[in-house]
Amino acid sequence: MASYELTGRLVEKYNEQKVTDSFRKREFVVETRESKNDREFIESIKFQLTQDKCGLLDSVNLNEDVKITFNLRGRRYEKDGKVSYFTNLEAWRVESLNKGNSAPAQQSAPATSSAQQVEQVAATSAPDDDLPF
Repeated sequence: MASYELTGRLVEKYNEQKVTDSFRKREFVVETRESKNDREFIESIKFQLTQDKCGLLDSVNLNEDVKITFNLRGRRYEKDGKVSYFTNLEAWRVESLNKGNSAPAQQSAPATSSAQQVEQVAATSAPDDDLPF
C-alpha cells in the first residue's frame, strides 16, 4: 500500500471518539492553499487517527503548519442488501513544521509502506477548471 504526504495548516482537531469497545478514532482537518490563474483554491481535508495513534495531535496546536503522512483506506459495507463504500485518509505521522518544534509526532509505519514511494497529493488535486468539486 502506498503512503502519501500532505502539508498544510491544522484548522480543526476533534476529541477522541470511542466507536466500539475495541476501536477509537480522532479526526482533524488540514487546510491547503493553491494559487492558479490569479485565483486561490482552498481545500479542507479531513483525516483520522486510530487506536494508539490518537495522541499524535496532543502536541500540535491549531493554526500550525504540519506535514501529514497517511494511507488511503477503502471499505465496502453492506446492510439490508444495500452496498456502500467508504474512503478514509488514515494518518500515521503528524509533523509540526513550525520553527522550534521540529520533532515529529509519529508511530511506526506499517511494514508494507516503508519502502514505497511517497507522493504529493496536493500536486495532483487541482483541475484546470474552477469548479469546487
